[in-house]
Amino acid sequence: MPQDEPQPPPQPQPAGRRRTRLYALTDGRTAAPHTVLTMDTTITAAAGADADGSLPTEWQEILAMCAPPGGRAVAEIAARMHIRLTPMTLLLGELADRGLIHHRPPLAAAETTDVHLLQRIRDSLARI
Repeated sequence: MPQDEPQPPPQPQPAGRRRTRLYALTDGRTAAPHTVLTMDTTITAAAGADADGSLPTEWQEILAMCAPPGGRAVAEIAARMHIRLTPMTLLLGELADRGLIHHRPPLAAAETTDVHLLQRIRDSLARI
């Protein structure tokens, strides 16, 4: 746009999509009181996003994003919501403490990679 033309005023966010400041969402906390989550912890909603209309907008977004059966990693939720990782872990810790989400720690490397099993599968497929 040329600089001489007036630019339209920015569009206000709809009332239902208003963002809350991070310090307000976390009540100024810098550490979770009970539930400690890592960036690769899988989060699944225990309740629907509209289960309680009084929940903050951000909480409702998280619950909708993490609907069962799939769930999402903490880092993915933070990235999709454009919130830094530390405040996101605090928010998710609060949701977990209230019973609104389930969290599962990441699988240990021994649980996800069995080289011998993979080699047997590869050999069996090669024989077909």
